[in-house]
Amino acid sequence: MRAEPMRTPRTPEARSGSMAEPAAPAARRSAGARLRSYCDKVLAVAEMEVRKLRHDPTELLTRAIQPTLWLLVFGGVFARTRAIPTGELSYLDFLAPGILAQSVLFVAIFYGISVIWERDLGIVHKFLVSPTPRTALVLGKALSAGVRALSQALIVYALALALGVKMNWQLAALAGVVVLVVLGAAVFATFSLIIACLVKTRERFMGIGQVLTMPLFFASNAIYPTDLMPAWLRWVAHGNPLTYEVDGLRALMLAGGASVLGLSTDFAVLAATLVLLVALAGRMYPRIVV
Repeated sequence: MRAEPMRTPRTPEARSGSMAEPAAPAARRSAGARLRSYCDKVLAVAEMEVRKLRHDPTELLTRAIQPTLWLLVFGGVFARTRAIPTGELSYLDFLAPGILAQSVLFVAIFYGISVIWERDLGIVHKFLVSPTPRTALVLGKALSAGVRALSQALIVYALALALGVKMNWQLAALAGVVVLVVLGAAVFATFSLIIACLVKTRERFMGIGQVLTMPLFFASNAIYPTDLMPAWLRWVAHGNPLTYEVDGLRALMLAGGASVLGLSTDFAVLAATLVLLVALAGRMYPRIVV
């Protein structure tokens, strides 16, 4: 008889190690696949929302009226009076980023009404029975609001250039403006969606939206520095995401512009606010149909 070769017994540690080695890359691949799938769903929802613009392109033109009036009328008058101290910047230079942020706010704050329309048409029910995560639905809609808001950036840039505002045309600064506009629009669009989930009717939503826009706008640094505010309003302004958007835009849009709060703080506050609001809206989104 031929002797059997002796086999070295394998310890539990060796067995577990040999199994863990291929499992770790598989887990990483699985996590990467889930992330890619999530991003694909977000982009699909955003692309679907953006396509609606082709059916009503006049919306972009009507949105140009308000920033035009603010820059030409309000900005022109206050630039002549010199009643608001803006340091080394002219008042029109100071105002242009604030009007861009205001335009983004006004585009995004009424975005939630589309969700109420979708519920009435039965579209929300189809979304909810799909395997798409609720946060992906919310984030996709928020990003589409950011794309819509970029049209406002083009309008305000054209107006500012015509009025002689000293703009910063560096590519890095322009890219930063795009990111800030999309972030700001996404924050307020998600906030709008949360309101829509709470009130659930178009009439109530429009009333609340109109009530919120002016306090958000005036309790920020859009048309005057926060140093001119009373102490209590200054605290409110520092809790307002619009303040951080305006501060970042003022640093990036203008030649010689500077951030009072810090650019990293501006981006971090907007990004953190968006994450929190998307998580909250993802939990509340199914309630729109109840």
